[in-house]
Amino acid sequence: MAIALREHNTRVGRQEAITAHFFEQQPRFGWHRGMLIDDATMQVSFLKDLVTLRNPASEYSFLCYLQSKGRLIDFINHKNLFPLRVEFHDYFEWAASQVDDMVSYGHEVVGVAPVTRDGVVEHLEVTVRSGGGLEVHRARNLVIGTGLRPLMPEGVERGERVWHNSELLARVDELEGTSPSRFVVVGAGQSAAENVAYLHRRFPGAEVCAVFSRYGYSPADDSSFANRIFDPQAVDEYFAAPEDVKRRLMDYHGNTNYSVVDIDLIDDLYRQSYQEKVLGTERLRFLNVSRLTAVKETPTSALATVKSLVTGEETDLDADVVVFATGYSPADPTGLLGEVADRCVRDEEGRVRVERDWRIATDPALRCGIYLQGGTEHTHGITSSLLSNTAIRVGEILDSLLGRGSASAAGEARTLADGTGSTARQ
Repeated sequence: MAIALREHNTRVGRQEAITAHFFEQQPRFGWHRGMLIDDATMQVSFLKDLVTLRNPASEYSFLCYLQSKGRLIDFINHKNLFPLRVEFHDYFEWAASQVDDMVSYGHEVVGVAPVTRDGVVEHLEVTVRSGGGLEVHRARNLVIGTGLRPLMPEGVERGERVWHNSELLARVDELEGTSPSRFVVVGAGQSAAENVAYLHRRFPGAEVCAVFSRYGYSPADDSSFANRIFDPQAVDEYFAAPEDVKRRLMDYHGNTNYSVVDIDLIDDLYRQSYQEKVLGTERLRFLNVSRLTAVKETPTSALATVKSLVTGEETDLDADVVVFATGYSPADPTGLLGEVADRCVRDEEGRVRVERDWRIATDPALRCGIYLQGGTEHTHGITSSLLSNTAIRVGEILDSLLGRGSASAAGEARTLADGTGSTARQ
């Protein structure tokens, strides 16, 4: 969003420029840092970067990043559409550094309040907390990036020996110098499989037990036709579809993104498992058609109980660590809005209603635009919150801001928000 605004302001005169500032509660930029495993690759093409689908000539593209790092020719010779995840994170940091003046890191948005005149909400006051205390910023528009929250099974709490995969790399470093004998990884998706492979490789003396309810990992459907679900046009089609069609589309194409694994990784894990059986040195165990029913943490271990879904037989595994690769849940995008949330329109299921331009539907007395980046899957489909659509989405939000006259009120502060629990001032 910051890049799209910077590019817009560079093209137009001062009178048409949009002033913006972003508040991010993280102390510095970071994207899934806990899962930047050294050999993990992106699952989307490098062309689906922050800008290319919106502006192929942008100086903030992944190709421009490669050129700046002196690796463009090397990447071309690599003949690969899918960069390493650590490399794409470095690209994100490179891009973020170029709009650093628009962002306040270490600033958490803690509340939004309406500013009303003659019964009409004309501005929003955004309260931000940082090391320096509380600040209030006035906004004409708000863009909120709600982010996702790590999801643990009901009744399971994270602890010293019970982790969510989002914290894997940071927590693994705490084991340096120890000799763990067993890990249990719960989950059937890409992150679970990556965790299994990584722990198996990093701790050659440890057994790694993968627990999932299927017979095996299911491959992701990344075939050319199925990938059309991630096209920008698919957002239009999903948004316009009746509710029953929306549900069917999610059922049909959930295997493009949810609880699925790249086929190459599946093959590597099976090959490793078979090799160990041949050599009689089995460290890689797959407890399939099973589920973890209990985990009890002690000062020295985590006792995991695994139950077969076929026989009902229970197996106790005394593990050094149990890792839950059990996904994420979306945060309520209206959680920060306070009494402003009462002006947001909801559907029959209580979900916030979002217009095609990513703006929350509100009562007419709220003149400010409140836009969402995330939390829109029910209205805009699978691709709405993924990298595949990021560049297009911010362009559409920018067009909506301009179309609603956001740039015309010279001298007035306006606000955009992005990042988990963060807001940006525009």
